[in-house]
Amino acid sequence: MGTLLEPENTELPACYERPDLPARPDPNHADCRGVASVLSRVGDKWSVFVIMMLSDGPKRFNELKRMINGISQRMLTLTLRGLERDGLVTRTIFPTIPPRVDYELTDLGRGLSRPVEALGKWAKEHLDQIEAARTKFDQRNEG
Repeated sequence: MGTLLEPENTELPACYERPDLPARPDPNHADCRGVASVLSRVGDKWSVFVIMMLSDGPKRFNELKRMINGISQRMLTLTLRGLERDGLVTRTIFPTIPPRVDYELTDLGRGLSRPVEALGKWAKEHLDQIEAARTKFDQRNEG
């Protein structure tokens, strides 16, 4: 018999998959690393704001900066560069004086905007409940 710190029943049958359940993750965590890198991008606060602001069409850099309260120029630059690298945003330079640069969601980015907006809506709808739970937790664990 094990202690509370020792896991029991660690052996799983070779055929774990069931058609009504999602596939079991790779035990070597190869898929987890890839998913984690994507989730770190799309779960980043500034990336979420940029995706939401671009969901209704292209915007210029300074327009985005004005729309996203609290973001620095450097952070907006880094966020846009990361989103572009991940194929979620395109950057178009127009040969005017001064040059005009527009940022726009790609098809991949537009596909992501729907779940991001749904998550934001869920967070707004449940903010009071989450804050109450945090307060209750903090009061229980003071000291």
